[in-house]
Amino acid sequence: MNLPTDAVTALHIFQEASGWEQRARLLMQWGERLPPLSEADKCAANLVSGCESQVWLVGRLQDGCWQFSAASEARLIRGLVALLLARVNGLTATELREVDLPGWFGELGLSRQLSPSRSNGLNAVLQRMSELAQ
Repeated sequence: MNLPTDAVTALHIFQEASGWEQRARLLMQWGERLPPLSEADKCAANLVSGCESQVWLVGRLQDGCWQFSAASEARLIRGLVALLLARVNGLTATELREVDLPGWFGELGLSRQLSPSRSNGLNAVLQRMSELAQ
């Protein structure tokens, strides 16, 4: 499967990182790059259920490919969600359903940051993306 450009960039940057501390800093930086959601988009309808931290997700179809925006108050979660968006933005609905979440974070060297609750939360975000793409 072809990776979106942002995902290739993320992989390169995270695989070059010399250890966990550098990856943690990169994770926070990716989270800070997320464009802010409007207050109107931070509504109950866009809140992803199944996340310990609040995550809002908005998706739109553009030329047959999905573009998602998201926000979270939690810095670590914002970084993880930003990396998930890098992986999925620009995919078709079919490609979206084939995304291997644990595999993606494993390639980035972030598997140990995925506690069961974070992993469940990110799976809930990916699930919500698939629902929006139906």
